[in-house]
Amino acid sequence: MSDLTKTPAAPNILTAAFRYLAGQLRQIGLFIALIVIVIFFEVATSGITLKPINVSNLVVQNSYILILAIGMVMVIIAGHIDLSVGSVVAFVGAMAGVMITQWHVPWWLAIVLCLGIGALVGMWQGFWIAYFRIPAFIVTLAGMLTFRGLTQIALQNQQISPFPDEFRALGSGFLPDLGGGVSLLEPLTVGIGILATLLVIAQGIRQRAARKKFAVEDEPFAWYLAKLVFTSILILLITYLLASYNGTPIVLIVLGVLVVAYSAIMSRSVFGRHIYAIGGNLNAAALSGVKTKRVTFLLFVNMGVIAALAGLVFTAQLNLANPKAGDGFELDAIAAVFIGGAAVTGGIGTVTGAIIGGLIIGILNNGMSILGVGSEFQQLIKGLVLLAAVAFDVYNKRRNGGR
Repeated sequence: MSDLTKTPAAPNILTAAFRYLAGQLRQIGLFIALIVIVIFFEVATSGITLKPINVSNLVVQNSYILILAIGMVMVIIAGHIDLSVGSVVAFVGAMAGVMITQWHVPWWLAIVLCLGIGALVGMWQGFWIAYFRIPAFIVTLAGMLTFRGLTQIALQNQQISPFPDEFRALGSGFLPDLGGGVSLLEPLTVGIGILATLLVIAQGIRQRAARKKFAVEDEPFAWYLAKLVFTSILILLITYLLASYNGTPIVLIVLGVLVVAYSAIMSRSVFGRHIYAIGGNLNAAALSGVKTKRVTFLLFVNMGVIAALAGLVFTAQLNLANPKAGDGFELDAIAAVFIGGAAVTGGIGTVTGAIIGGLIIGILNNGMSILGVGSEFQQLIKGLVLLAAVAFDVYNKRRNGGR
């Protein structure tokens, strides 16, 4: 009798596991897509994609888009859009150029002032969106034109260069090589990578223990363990590749701090939960006591600061303030967010997903450039990838009964 009652246990466990994995199809598909793209270009480029110098360049060259994607995913989760970020990147870069090269403001003070300018830009746009209830699409479209014009006025349609080495390090510098340039692997990078891996493992264990404590754990242990092992191996692989070249790019540290901080904000803070609530159902959020106007205002202030930081990184990387800087950046950031699993209707999305989406775009750009694919075909392929990502989101909603 006892044997008969125990027999269905295995099928039930398997059913539960498959049901869980089906519910996680969006995240699983994203990781699989990233792995497939990396493997494809690694083979197609005869091993160039995963060479240490190329991986380092991938991080540096796509850093400003990844930074923008962090702010953009929060805006899109709340059900808004920001079309002005490319122009804000250019405007902040122009002001940095004017301050440092013409007004002779110390580079560190110029960075602080430029972040303040980004906050003012966000306040300006957030005021019209939150308190006048003008759609974000219209306000930021106006901002795209306004700040592009201000960029040209500030630079007088001229390029400004060069910048001090300390400022340039923000976009293209590396942490000090503790091995003196003679060690096989740069020690500081190895230490950072191992520390990051241990922190990820500890965080994973802590989160699972907390979910079990409150009896809300539904993730199969085998999947939890596989995900933790895969993440750890990925971090260590990137660590090895970076340590084999020049070490850790400074902008990677900046990006890592932003990912950790904003992931915590979106998953653990009241502000983050309010953003999800507004994107899920604005009226219900207002009725439940969420100060929707205040949250929306602060959301765009944050986006302004993030765009300003991206502008500083991009300008430092190029060592040039250019009136045409930032063209199309808003489209790349928006594409990264949607490819990363954010819902078109708002209420769904993660910072990590946006970063993965940005990496997919970056690897596509890098791989196609190595293969000599023309810019027209690159645009075509990226457009199809974006369409496929959104179609996958719509399919998932229909499959889950419209949720």
